[in-house]
Amino acid sequence: MNKFEIRTQQKKDAIIHAALKLFKEKGFIHVSIKDIAEESGVSSVSLYNYFGSKEGVVKECANVLMQNTIRRAKELLQQNIDFKDKLSQVLEICAEQDYQLLGTPGAVEDQVLASLYSENTNQIRIELIQEYIELGKKEGAIHASVSVETLLELLNAVGSLQASWARSGNYKKKMAELNQLLLYGFVGCR
Repeated sequence: MNKFEIRTQQKKDAIIHAALKLFKEKGFIHVSIKDIAEESGVSSVSLYNYFGSKEGVVKECANVLMQNTIRRAKELLQQNIDFKDKLSQVLEICAEQDYQLLGTPGAVEDQVLASLYSENTNQIRIELIQEYIELGKKEGAIHASVSVETLLELLNAVGSLQASWARSGNYKKKMAELNQLLLYGFVGCR
């Protein structure tokens, strides 16, 4: 990277850091481009040049948060542990990542932020989950007759529940109960 590219990346990083902080504190609706620019020490013009809009900033925030999740999930995928434990842990990792942003006071009731965030993380999440489903089928932990499409629809519904739980504040307990149901059924035991 040359000096210009390094400065550009530093400005983008400052913008993302400032935006995440402000979105967590105030939510999407109550944060302006000017607020993000002031918090990051970057001009509004630069912010528009890099991201195009406030929605573009949210998209990049989602990507940044997802990178850590993807790294952790891929590491888990390679571990030599029972598939149910892998799946339980990856669901927890994904839920934690959502909670980092959506479970904070300013973001709790912000449906616009939740919608933009979900829209920008769903494709990444689907690709990750497909890897887990393929592994589960290969290991025989997921029955071959269950389609990937049905499993993705179920997990999408789970994601909606997680988002609502993050906003209500009892997410950890509910997530543990849901994982129990998903992995062991209504009458299964561990």
